[in-house]
Amino acid sequence: MHEYFIFPQIDPVIVHIYGPLAIRWYGLMYLIGFAAAFVLAKTRLHRTHLSKDQLSDMMFYSFMGVVVGGRVGNVLFYDFAHFMADPVYLFRVDQGGMSFHGGMLGVILALWIFARKAKMPLLALGDFIAPLVPIGLGAGRIGNFINGELWGRVTDVPWAMIFPHVDNLPRHPSQLYQAFTEGLVLFTLLWWYSSKPRPRGAVSGLFLLAYGILRFLVEYVREPEEQVRSLYGEWITQGQALCIPMIILGSYLMLRAYKKHNEASA
Repeated sequence: MHEYFIFPQIDPVIVHIYGPLAIRWYGLMYLIGFAAAFVLAKTRLHRTHLSKDQLSDMMFYSFMGVVVGGRVGNVLFYDFAHFMADPVYLFRVDQGGMSFHGGMLGVILALWIFARKAKMPLLALGDFIAPLVPIGLGAGRIGNFINGELWGRVTDVPWAMIFPHVDNLPRHPSQLYQAFTEGLVLFTLLWWYSSKPRPRGAVSGLFLLAYGILRFLVEYVREPEEQVRSLYGEWITQGQALCIPMIILGSYLMLRAYKKHNEASA
């Protein structure tokens, strides 16, 4: 019988402060992701019309967009029935996670508000911030792994992992797959692509397209959330359904960006 890896059962709480207040690995991963993104953003600040103060403001807007949008998205996309039965559940952040798609919509809204305030094109800000996003995504997936959540489907691959708090079946460590694809792979691709001047909207489009494809593929080995398992049947997950509009919009933005660029150059 094959000896599979055993999930190490890491305590999700680093330290208890007082009562329900505590520092958790998941929250720390998000802070690390934002700190790293901020440091990298400053290395490219000279390529924008942003001042240092505006950069700080934009990162704060984005942070709030991720936190609020991520929580609201998680409740509405993955646990709507619970929310309808108990609307206060939306504010019980210790009883639920974050949704990437909700966080993304939150960031887009936050950047739109900031863009209007700073009188800057939204797509220009999107192109600047898109290469920084995978850092937080990768860190967040590591936080998912530490929490022992969002595990994968049952498999017999040699690197499968048993999550004892779930069952004794070997499963894909899909959190680590996503940390690698959404974090390292996506960051490398976007950082390289954005290192040279691109038509406005192309970097944002590539982010939406590449993330949508990578997430769509990983969903095949990720266990669907129980509360939405029957929403689309067995042929597609909620995560895949949410990625389809991203792939379409990303493709459109890239085609539109290069079409405008070619027309201007003609």
